[in-house]
Amino acid sequence: MIFSNTPHPETLKSLADVKLTPFWLDDPNKPEPAPALTENIRADLVVIGAGFTGLWAALLAKQADPARDVVVLEAGETGIGASGRNGGFVASSLTHSFQNGLNRWPKELKKLIELGHKNLDCIEATIKEFNIDCDFIRSGEINVANEEYQIEDLREEAEESAQYGEHIQFLDQEQIRARVKSPTYLAAIHDPFVAMVNPAQLVWGLRRACLELGVCLFEGTQATGMEETRDAQRVIVKTPRGQVESKKVALATNAFPPLLKRLSFYVVPVYDYVLMTEPLSKEQRAAIGWHGREGLGDYGNQFHYYRTTADGRILWGGYDAIYYRNNEVAPHLENCPASFERLAGHFFQTFPQLTGLRFTHAWGGVIDTCSRYTAFWGKAYHGKVAYALGYTGLGVGASRFGAQVMLDLLDNKKTERTELQMVKSKPFPFPPEPFRSPIVNFTRWSLNRADDNGGKRNLWLKILDALGLGFDS
Repeated sequence: MIFSNTPHPETLKSLADVKLTPFWLDDPNKPEPAPALTENIRADLVVIGAGFTGLWAALLAKQADPARDVVVLEAGETGIGASGRNGGFVASSLTHSFQNGLNRWPKELKKLIELGHKNLDCIEATIKEFNIDCDFIRSGEINVANEEYQIEDLREEAEESAQYGEHIQFLDQEQIRARVKSPTYLAAIHDPFVAMVNPAQLVWGLRRACLELGVCLFEGTQATGMEETRDAQRVIVKTPRGQVESKKVALATNAFPPLLKRLSFYVVPVYDYVLMTEPLSKEQRAAIGWHGREGLGDYGNQFHYYRTTADGRILWGGYDAIYYRNNEVAPHLENCPASFERLAGHFFQTFPQLTGLRFTHAWGGVIDTCSRYTAFWGKAYHGKVAYALGYTGLGVGASRFGAQVMLDLLDNKKTERTELQMVKSKPFPFPPEPFRSPIVNFTRWSLNRADDNGGKRNLWLKILDALGLGFDS
């Protein structure tokens, strides 16, 4: 089933009262902001960015060495970026998907899968240890075929994954529609090693855990630059009203403009858009089933991801992945009426039995897309600075692993993580402007054509495939 972009008659009505703010962040339990940095201080480790990667780095550093003086700097408020705007899919995969891992690192895929499962277990253990109330549920994820040509691809992935210790189950049409009732579903695969979470509550819970362990958090404090001290033993992180002189620095700024300018060659900031419905009635829920609260996603190049919430809503996002020229990242880009209307139309094509349902929230967020879809790492300033970014939309779970690798690199530890080829290698860089924008947009156009043409990829996509390059949300 090819999603039609012709406006659905229910689209405008469903969006009439929508609130242009992330549903997760629209919560009365949101913590009060921490004060800004207004003086010059010293630290053993300064973390830049209070999203998932930054808070995991701070928490893990303190747990490993309680005496370590850890400072976190956040330009806005905790979780205001991708960590508070995502779909809340906590995947065990460190490679963005089984197939992507198989294509790139087949020799170490078993180890990557094993580390991914361990990472998910540790996330759950931390949630329990610090009593973080974030609606964490191991419901798994279902990827759905809406086109005939996708069915065999799903079947092959389920069979192939079993050889690597995964437990991906193939579901035929009858089986998937017994779980979730949509006339578009033809087949699916179910990955049990994925959890759902309220991401804002998780990131706020990690914030509280860090503070309890003695981490110093400064919000409303943008890091504007870095420089080494004269003796090259420490790094000075500058902010508008103070600075931190630190032995080590962990950069966790996701898709926002990096303090290390060379990183901009490896990441494209891509905007993703999301809708949240009002709570479903008992009759509406009965009409679609979906009692297992699994996360769902399409199997196309341009895909939707969707899940239910604790209070019975449906989050519906994805499909569009929009790059704005010159790597623009700005608040006004979070509102995209055309994408919201397109998403609403696709929602009612998938669930026509929910005609009449309204959306309460609509928002956008920026994703740190890299050409291999997975995080990458590196060091700077003679090993005193480390970074992790490039999660390409699957950082809720992988960010903990990304933070661990950063700490390993900063401490010069040789671990099973640092010895991975995935960690040692970098993605292929994107070209700079003015070439970046037309290349990215032509790639998006080509992916859309492939979805409309039975999955057949044009010459450009075949070249990118041969080079191991990609573009995704």
